Amino acid sequence: MTSDIDFTGVFPAMCTPFTDDERIDFETLQADAQRLEAAGVDGLVPVGSTGESATLTHDEHVDVVEAVIDAVDDVPVIAGSGSNNTREALELSERSAEAGADGLLLISPYYNKPEQRGFIEHYRTIADAIDLPQIVYNVPSRTGQNIEPDTAVELASHENIAGYKAASGDLGQIGEIAERTVDEDFAVLSGDDALTLPVISVGGTGTISVAANIEPERTCAMVGAALDGDYDRARAIHHELGPLFRELFVETNPIPVKEAMEIRGYGPARMRSPLTRLSEEHRADLEAILADLEAEPTAVADGSGEDDR
Repeated sequence: MTSDIDFTGVFPAMCTPFTDDERIDFETLQADAQRLEAAGVDGLVPVGSTGESATLTHDEHVDVVEAVIDAVDDVPVIAGSGSNNTREALELSERSAEAGADGLLLISPYYNKPEQRGFIEHYRTIADAIDLPQIVYNVPSRTGQNIEPDTAVELASHENIAGYKAASGDLGQIGEIAERTVDEDFAVLSGDDALTLPVISVGGTGTISVAANIEPERTCAMVGAALDGDYDRARAIHHELGPLFRELFVETNPIPVKEAMEIRGYGPARMRSPLTRLSEEHRADLEAILADLEAEPTAVADGSGEDDR
């Protein structure tokens, strides 16, 4: 197939809220999906790393996907459905497709560290079986193995592999993939908020973003300005968001972003073990950054790219 999703813009990597007894808080989850849609995002990505997919059962995983689909009206839902086990990833992907997901985000197999040919076999197995647009997710800091540019380019030739989420931190590698797939129907999306603007500058199409959970309007304004070639405005917003980008990764994602969600009143900061709450020291810094952002609408408000502080 040719992807019927435009993987351009901002796709928040959603959090999964939990109740006091660690059950999924579906009411808060759906309200959050609606808040993000109303803010103007281009799609939603539940049950990825930020959604604590590693602590969810398969049934919970599918329940979250269904709940987000039911909550929104007009944005695509791209379900995280990866695993280090190809059969398991295929099963999760099939169930997500049956639940109504518009696309799939597939983290590269982690822990067992396949060779590059193993990545190709893994992704092609799923792409051959499921007729939905799929995004290859490269995050070596979590998986222990990098998807090399040659591998990404080879995968891009498959009609169902529609994009690449780049979270390697290697802008040269990301730019090479964008360059070598320019003639394909293939999107390169930033998976690192601090690199979203540079990734777009070398051919990226947008971001699967953690920060967009907290600042969706600013993130959309930054990405939209960059895609329109207005780098003065995009840079101004990038600098406004810079402290938040850094603070959201002072501890393992999604610990800081869930704390930020609670501070803003969007959802609880509860985590499932082995993840823990953000330290008090970092919480104080996060509160200050969020307060500063609330007090200073600047470049988003006036559209000029000039910081009016």
